Amino acid sequence: MPKILVIDDQPAVCVALTTLFELHGLEVRVAATPDEAMAAILGDELGAVVQDMNFRQSATSGEEGMELLRRIKSIDPELPVVAMTAFTSIAGAVELIKAGASDYVPKPWDDQKLVAVVSNLARLRSLEQENARLVAQRGRARHKLAERHDLAGLVYASDAMHEVVSLAVKVAPADVPVLITGPNGTGKELLASILQANSRRRDRPFVKVNAGALPDELVEAELFGAEAGAFTGATRLRLGRFEEADGGTLFLDEIGTLSLNGQKKLLRVLQTGEYQRLGSSVTRRADVRVLSATNRDLPRAIAEGSFREDLYFRLNVIELALPALRDRPEDIVPIARHLLERRLAGAAAAGERVTLSERARHALAEHDWPGNVRELENRLTRAVLVRKGDAIEPSDLGLDAASRAPPAPAAAFPAASADRSALPAASAERSAFPAASAERAEIERALVEARGVVAKAAASLGLSRQGLYRRMDRLGIQIERKLR
Repeated sequence: MPKILVIDDQPAVCVALTTLFELHGLEVRVAATPDEAMAAILGDELGAVVQDMNFRQSATSGEEGMELLRRIKSIDPELPVVAMTAFTSIAGAVELIKAGASDYVPKPWDDQKLVAVVSNLARLRSLEQENARLVAQRGRARHKLAERHDLAGLVYASDAMHEVVSLAVKVAPADVPVLITGPNGTGKELLASILQANSRRRDRPFVKVNAGALPDELVEAELFGAEAGAFTGATRLRLGRFEEADGGTLFLDEIGTLSLNGQKKLLRVLQTGEYQRLGSSVTRRADVRVLSATNRDLPRAIAEGSFREDLYFRLNVIELALPALRDRPEDIVPIARHLLERRLAGAAAAGERVTLSERARHALAEHDWPGNVRELENRLTRAVLVRKGDAIEPSDLGLDAASRAPPAPAAAFPAASADRSALPAASAERSAFPAASAERAEIERALVEARGVVAKAAASLGLSRQGLYRRMDRLGIQIERKLR
């Protein structure tokens, strides 16, 4: 665990705190003045700071400590700081919290409470630093993947998408069929483009067909072609999609909605590689790699009798499952920024800069995205058209319900002597349900143990802070901070 920095001008206090923390397995560094403290912060890896608020015998205002706190936060905004002073007041506590203090402890202190506060803050700091290192490593891995492969302009930041994309570029050179699954709007067609762009057929035709839009009576003509006069209105030769894709790749989107008759005809060409144009007895061969995509649960469709099991196994040699956007919240803002840049390319060239406000980014992160990336793109298009200034706001995105101000930074509790409380409070809607669910109880317990600090509660639950906020919203859990 990183070191604890104790900042106090009284040697006896420094000795007492050092002894206390070391007895509990914490390594301590001491500074007697603000300048010594800043040197330690710049030169060492610290887990938390415990600082006095006055550094002269005659000083009682706490102004010196407030100035030091601001200096610390200007260098390392995420470093937890616990303020200590013998001169406590509610107003002073509020000011410290606003300035970025993680907690406020009076002198004389309670050993047990102080150790618990400082060790928890240091542990959380260590977890956050480790997470930052892992994020940086994953970022380098994504960068290397993009250097070696054509990702067709795909933007992502999540581990879930990195896993899918890594598998896609790995199997792309093989000629095996790939089935891409996932909800509507998650980018299945873009993933198919990545497969084609990194295949041995990258320079050959890439033909896309919306299988769900094919009327049953036209399936055969659309896929295999038709001779002139083969049916009413067929006045000239029509090449089918298999013939157009010969030597290349055929992408069959919405394959799960293809009729049973269409499935039968598709299965035959996949089994033999042979087909006949409608109205012709000449057998032709197609050298085509087939990629397909669906948002349907095909195993369930097979059980219901609406999809052929033999066709499923022909199409599903490799399955790439795209997660919903709500299940990869790290991707939401990066994708939004990319789409915004693309939408406003002309405006940027003219010197106009349009950004997402902090409230808009918060609203984006809080939204559940039932329409996935397609919905995100539509909302950004709307925002660009209706915005009133250079910063896009939640109302521009049509996300007014999620436009609450972003939650306060983690940890904001006044001194123990101020009789603080920070317990989850039920909303009016939730009060109608006397029996709390197991999920709600677990989240409330974590919040109480974390003393209302959402970041710490999220870490204990194995969630991101945004993910915990979404669950709290869904369950009607709010944080109340009371001073009595």
